[in-house]
Amino acid sequence: MMVDTQVRPSDVTKFPIISAMLDVPREDFVPRAAQPVAYMDAPLNLGSGREMMEARVLAKVLDALDIQRSDQVLIIGGGLGYSAAVLGHMAESVVMVEEDATLASEAESNLAQHEIDNAVVLQAPLMDGAAKAAPFDVILIEGAVETVPEALTAQLAEGGRIAAVFADGAHGEVRIGTLIDGHLGWRTSFNASGPVLPGFSKSTGFVL
Repeated sequence: MMVDTQVRPSDVTKFPIISAMLDVPREDFVPRAAQPVAYMDAPLNLGSGREMMEARVLAKVLDALDIQRSDQVLIIGGGLGYSAAVLGHMAESVVMVEEDATLASEAESNLAQHEIDNAVVLQAPLMDGAAKAAPFDVILIEGAVETVPEALTAQLAEGGRIAAVFADGAHGEVRIGTLIDGHLGWRTSFNASGPVLPGFSKSTGFVL
């Protein structure tokens, strides 16, 4: 029902996305208290100011990123591992970075339970990414940002794609960046919103 009423009506029709979302039981990747509402078309609270992206938005982001079976994927802020499980069905390998120790531990358990053996969880600061495993064909920042650190974009392979929700107050937009000839160019894909992830806020200085 989630796929038929939220994903397909959002003009997401690529078979790998539909198939992965049909195969991965979303209720197994949400906080236990949220299991009864796991399939609602709304973000789910993960605690500590974090949210799990609604399935419709995730599907549209994956569609815009044009995931290929040969892709090496980096997920920043994967929460309890749902996006890593979905992408594990679509890409060659997935590295998920989560700095919250509880979320990271539960995500690792969730992925193991569902035998997603091509996805690993790294507990580390979100803004650091996973430099030792770089470069990546795709980087998914699963949350809002005001800025993207250069240390993270440097982990993108030539021709690679990166996606994030760029926040502007209460509003925001999903932008897709593509690295071509060493230059990262961004384009707007669609409107979305969410809380800014730790380490992705613009620094503010004192001005007289």
